[in-house]
Amino acid sequence: MDTASSAEEEKFLPKEPMDLPLPEKELPAHATEPHQEEQHNPYAVKTLLSWTAPGRPYRKRGKEYFASLVFITILLQIILFLFSEYLLMVLVLSLLFVAVALAVVPPHNITYKITTEGIIIDDRAYLWQELYDFYFKKRNGVELLHIQTYAMIPGQITLILGDIHTEQIKAILLPFLPYREVVRPTFTEKSANWLSKTFPLEKTKE
Repeated sequence: MDTASSAEEEKFLPKEPMDLPLPEKELPAHATEPHQEEQHNPYAVKTLLSWTAPGRPYRKRGKEYFASLVFITILLQIILFLFSEYLLMVLVLSLLFVAVALAVVPPHNITYKITTEGIIIDDRAYLWQELYDFYFKKRNGVELLHIQTYAMIPGQITLILGDIHTEQIKAILLPFLPYREVVRPTFTEKSANWLSKTFPLEKTKE
């Protein structure tokens, strides 16, 4: 009789919950310290340097620059019209539109990163195995970092240093890429320099 009543009472007693979390001392080590493995992982990709700079060299142009562009375009259009080169006339107008757009619209800032795996320019990544060597050049008073690629396309990537010093970049890149101290200008660069000096589109300010 007593045994039957005890069993009946035990039936309605609350049972010990089985899904309670384990005490902290019984939890696995990886659960209490989730980032410890990442901190000691020798294969983790590390960012060595990151900065923000414009996507291309930019210099504000004056009215003289645009007037010279329009004058040269009109002169070329007349010459091409006399020779019935209508397709070239369209090409010249297209080039004029591009030149004006680049001079009027300032570039937006993008993020440059140098990591242990390679170089990241905004949303484009290049592995060290894809890169050949690097050198520095100045254009419109802006310091540029040029990196040659093994592939024909793109062939070269250009990073604007902004406020970053060239020696700082050189110290980071030398463990990964050789540095080219002397770079001979190409025929296109020589021609562009000769044209800009002989027929300047605007007077340079002292």
